[in-house]
Amino acid sequence: MEEIIRHLQTVDPWLVYLIVFSIAFIENVFPPSPSDMVVVFAGALVGMGRAGFLTTLACSTAGSTAGFMVMYGVGGWFGTKILERGRIKFLPIDAIRKVEGWFARYGYGIIVANRFLSGTRAVVSFFAGMSRLKLAPTTLLSAISALLWNIILVGAGYYLGHHWERIGFYLSTYSQIVTGIVVVALLVWLVRFFYKRTNGRKAQ
Repeated sequence: MEEIIRHLQTVDPWLVYLIVFSIAFIENVFPPSPSDMVVVFAGALVGMGRAGFLTTLACSTAGSTAGFMVMYGVGGWFGTKILERGRIKFLPIDAIRKVEGWFARYGYGIIVANRFLSGTRAVVSFFAGMSRLKLAPTTLLSAISALLWNIILVGAGYYLGHHWERIGFYLSTYSQIVTGIVVVALLVWLVRFFYKRTNGRKAQ
């Protein structure tokens, strides 16, 4: 992370944009990555006059959206095959089918909230593809989600300037809280699912 930041301070603006796009893309395909902090620092470079606000925002949003859609495609093309071959050992197929049902019903709302759900971004895009959500609205909503989140990050870096590192504490705390909530919610759902299935078998 520190090496990336040091490098960004010395390169031309066009390379800053390329790095911001690339790392925003990678985060969605190979999480976790320090994309949020890189975008914040790029915002600090905007404040220092070394990069443009709109271009930085556009590159980070385009990278996030492209990465989301790659995982969406993976979910659409290979998700069902992965399930049928039993590659996801820790979740029963019935449970995953239920999650697919949730995405079919609430998927577009989940996509809008996607960028704000730290630690679950690649999972959301994968299930969106596996649930066969429509391509056009999925692309648009993932771009809107990324745009809103990146406005916050670039804006924070811009206003904090040389003190941009301060946002790291808040992002880390936010990520831990959101991840904790998601994990607890998932565990509660899994317990309820197995409990109901066990009771259903006993009743038979």
